[in-house]
Amino acid sequence: MTSRRIISTEKTILDKDDHDLTFDSGSGQQDPSSTAPAVPMDVILKLLAFTLAMVVVPIGSYFATVHTLFKGNSTYAGALAAIMANVVLVGYVVVAMSEDQTEQLEAQKKQQGKKD
Repeated sequence: MTSRRIISTEKTILDKDDHDLTFDSGSGQQDPSSTAPAVPMDVILKLLAFTLAMVVVPIGSYFATVHTLFKGNSTYAGALAAIMANVVLVGYVVVAMSEDQTEQLEAQKKQQGKKD
């Protein structure tokens, strides 16, 4: 196999500075870089809330019911904790799907607004 030789006048990625890596839109002016977050803050907060619920709800339901509701039977309390974990998981899926549908509806409204 052959390897590519670097010509001495050619810059490698390590030799290029930030000015060489910026993109030009063709108008002679450089586009400012976007500093907006890749993921919206409300999505991060929902994920953190469901993560906390995934830890607290099953463990809390186990310890809350093992001696009160099930009279020390840890099998039933563990089963309830597993069911509660699934409830939290299904809740997250429902919230994520409804959020996705609202984005699609907003896009449709924008398209209809442009047609009118």
